[in-house]
Amino acid sequence: MKDATLQAKVQQVNEVSAKMKESESLVFVNVIGLTVEDTMKLRNELYANKCTLHVVKNNILKRAADENGYEGLDEVFTGPNAVAYSPDVNSASKVIYNFAKKNPKLVIKAGVVDGKALNVDEVKTIATLPDKNGMLSMLLSVLQAPIRNFACAIKAVGEKAE
Repeated sequence: MKDATLQAKVQQVNEVSAKMKESESLVFVNVIGLTVEDTMKLRNELYANKCTLHVVKNNILKRAADENGYEGLDEVFTGPNAVAYSPDVNSASKVIYNFAKKNPKLVIKAGVVDGKALNVDEVKTIATLPDKNGMLSMLLSVLQAPIRNFACAIKAVGEKAE
């Protein structure tokens, strides 16, 4: 009986660890106090952004985090926890941050991006950054600005000459 229980826990750790490895970022939250309806809304918003939310026992989370080399998260694994897995850097943090602004019962505890543990303030900072497409468009705008200014200057000189 104990062997079956131990084997089931090892399998759970392996599943959570694999899910952590395939995710670009993680956000750890406390969902206690949310109604079932609010929790479903949060899950649906995350799912719409290709993210998932799982409630996982702390010892399973801790072992999976240790397997992946995530350091500095030990204080997070106390009390009830849920983890949001994200396929990119800021989708889950953005959804959770915006949801927490409307519903203060959702408590952001920490996050992980590129294997580095983040505190609550760092998770909130990432949540406020634009997504990849937004950053690319901002970069493109910055790169085009000198050419645009040069073209405007040439146009102004041409109009002045006429």
